[in-house]
Order: sequence, then C-alpha cells, then structure tokens
Amino acid sequence: MQDLGWPQEPIPIFGRSGFVSTNHAQVDPRFMSYVPVISSILSPTYLAEFVHQKFRLASDTRCRIIRIGANHTYLITSRTERYVLRVYALDWRTELEISEELRLLNLLQKNKFSVSYPIPDIRGQYIQKMNAPEGLRFAVMFSYAEGEAVKNLSNEACYQLGVTMARLHQQTVDLTINRKNYTADTLVHWAFDLAKGFFGDVSEEMQFFNRALVAIDQEFEQMDPAIVRYGVVHLDIWQDNLKVDQHNVISLFDFDNCGNGPLFLDLGYTLMSLYRHEPDKEQYREKRKLFLQAYRSTVALSEAEERLLPYGGLAIWLHYNGVHVQRFDDFSNPFLSPTFLTYWINTARQWMEYHDIQV
Repeated sequence: MQDLGWPQEPIPIFGRSGFVSTNHAQVDPRFMSYVPVISSILSPTYLAEFVHQKFRLASDTRCRIIRIGANHTYLITSRTERYVLRVYALDWRTELEISEELRLLNLLQKNKFSVSYPIPDIRGQYIQKMNAPEGLRFAVMFSYAEGEAVKNLSNEACYQLGVTMARLHQQTVDLTINRKNYTADTLVHWAFDLAKGFFGDVSEEMQFFNRALVAIDQEFEQMDPAIVRYGVVHLDIWQDNLKVDQHNVISLFDFDNCGNGPLFLDLGYTLMSLYRHEPDKEQYREKRKLFLQAYRSTVALSEAEERLLPYGGLAIWLHYNGVHVQRFDDFSNPFLSPTFLTYWINTARQWMEYHDIQV
C-alpha cells in the first residue's frame, strides 16, 4: 500500500470556508479542499429558492423533505400551490432515460389519465441540472397527486385500481420507449447475480432465489407474443405510488422504473402488493376478483396472461432485491441484511404457495 504520508496526529478538516478544527497538526495539501462524497441531501432551503426562481413561483414558496430513498423527494408548497420535486440520485438515470419517462407522462396527461405529470420551468425545460457535491444530479418538478395514501385498499378502491391499470395499458400497449427492456434476464438473472455477490449462494433463501429464476425463465420462454401483450410497464404500482381521493379516483405517480415488457408484470406485482397488505386472505380473494373484473371491463386479459400473474409478481419482487444490493451504499444500508433477505424470500415463497406453485 502506498504511503500517503499521514501525520501522526489527527488531521484537521479543511473546507471551502476554511479551517474548522483547533488541532494544529500538519495537513497534506492534497486534502485541503474538500472530502469527496458518494451521496448528499440537498438543502430544502436552497431548493425552495431554486424553484422559486426557475419556475417563477410565489415568494412564500417552501420546501421540505418527503422521502430520502432511491431518489430524494421534496414537497414544494406556497399558499396557493403544491408540487413534488424529485432529485435523482447520482448516475441512477441518464438524461435520456428521464426524458423518456417524462415523454410517457406527458402522453398520459394529454390523454386525460390521472397521473403526476412533469412541470416545465419558465424556459420550458423539464430537467434541471444541479452540481451536487458528489457530481451532476438531475431534478424534475411534478404536479401534486391529490388524495390519500392508503396501505390497505377498500374493495371499491381495488375495483377502481383495476380500471385505472386497464386505462394505463390501453395507452401503453404496443408502445416502446428508450428505457430498459424487462425480460427474465434483466429482471431476475441480473438481481440474482448481484444478490449472490452480496449474500453468497449457499443459504436456503438464495437456493430458493435460484429455483425461482429457473421457473421464471421457463415461463417467460414459453410466452406467445400473439397472446401476451407487450408495451410500456410502470413496474412499481403499489400502495406507496398511488393516491385515492374521496370518490375512489386513483392517481398514479413514480414512473421512475418504467420500461418495456409484458403488461402482465404490472398486474402481477400490484396483486402481490394487495396480497401482502391484506391479512385476511379471504378478503384478498375478493379484492383480487374485483380488481381483475374491473380490468377486464375495460380491456381483455387472456387466460395465458392470467396464468402468468404469479410469476410477474415474483419476477418484480426479486428484481427489487437486486436494486437493494445495487444501492446498498446510499439507500438500502439501514435495512439490507441476511435477516431482511429471509423476510424478502419468505414473502415470495408465500405468494407462490398461495397459488399452489412450488418453487
């Protein structure tokens, strides 16, 4: 290892504002500017002024953090307006990928679909660029989705969610965007390789993961494109990414993971989420029935697609375990552990057993 010539005493910290330590040790000049970071939380005070100027918002504009997650989400408010500002993590999405997400949202909004859509600044630009300490980050302002976040949806809300997803798929069937193509390889093989590097492959949980990968491979290889519809999928429609208003109108948001793939993926993952959040499985059975009945009232769902729903939920569930590993340093560190993997895989196992499918 190269000797960097560290002093024997503690090193004082130097920043752009100057000396901030009372320690008088000698400092290597290479460390006198600033310490590199891998992730930062941008100041809400700064962002309030930023959007006030960029979007010509009211002088009383305020900003506060909603969530620090895979991306950072802020609530922008004034006495008369509400918006949501998403600040993408460094290198999480390219500018082209974000542009394609926004193109999809604008199409949906134009066609009267209830969705959180992007807001242009005073120059007509959607994507803002910010020189964060870790590097260039992108940000987008979105309209505020009205309604309440509900973990355990009512029967009526489940019915309306089925109608909403069907209307979404009416807009996105046979559509393609310049985003990831979701296949067994990009969904599950990718995730398994990352998880194996993090957890190893000898545990019971990772052995289940491997068997699930094989099962998904087999099912996806047999899909008939003449029967199974393809298009743009949201890939993350669950209770945290929708609002329900007093009339059970559903608004969708967070299309950050959208891409191209078989449409049954969205249905399978949403049903899996409803299953997880409904402790009474007889109640879940009724909600599933209403959801699919509502979907079919708007668009056709083939028997082949319905049979694939458990595999669609399973594939996306395992995919997000790969995301957890990928983003361990700046997102999943507080929760990702062998214990969490046990919970994650047990949920997948229970989901498949509910459908009488042994993996």
